[in-house]
Amino acid sequence: MALLREEDVAKLREIFDERLKGDVTLVHYTQVASKLIVPGAAICPACEDTRQLLEELAATSEHISLEIHDFGAEVDELAKVGITEIPATIVNGKGFEGRVRYFGVPSGYEFASLIEDIIDAGSGVTDLAPETETALTGLSKDVHILVFVTPTCPYCPSAVRMAHKFAMVSDRVVGDMIEANEFPELSQRYNVMAVPKIVINETTSFEGAVPEAAFLEKVLEAVAK
Repeated sequence: MALLREEDVAKLREIFDERLKGDVTLVHYTQVASKLIVPGAAICPACEDTRQLLEELAATSEHISLEIHDFGAEVDELAKVGITEIPATIVNGKGFEGRVRYFGVPSGYEFASLIEDIIDAGSGVTDLAPETETALTGLSKDVHILVFVTPTCPYCPSAVRMAHKFAMVSDRVVGDMIEANEFPELSQRYNVMAVPKIVINETTSFEGAVPEAAFLEKVLEAVAK
């Protein structure tokens, strides 16, 4: 059964035809189905739905390509670049690769985040203020932004999009959306009590959707530590 309704597919085709100006690659890491049952092996309950959602999404535009990778076959190599959980999806676009990441199903309100990310990725242009872009391109050290969300949180996409736009602009920034319910151990580690919760470089954290200037201030605060 399809996850996207026919009317949703038609609307997405219309949106992408109008707004998607360049090619975008979705790189997806998942648990490839196997007939073998391995005792003690980790099970990824969200992997099947995430893969299907991305396959249906990629089919709505000739500008979107989808790469599927078996996490189990590449786990050691992926750990070196911070892909330690699945399902994981990276949005690669014009001028950037590996910095806009989703951990978990981009469903509910977060599906809109993914659509907007794809559109920005195709053009290589965001709507960030020029002074924000200047500050981000001048960062003196790497920044890793974690944004914990739930699919039913209407305020979370704003925080996710901000982190991802920062990552598109600066090669020093990596932005991760993390679905809090799918990764309870991570949520516990970072004391996630409300969403969106943003953690920057393990040293700076805050809750809630904040304006661009305030988000940038938190990034600069983390860099200064």
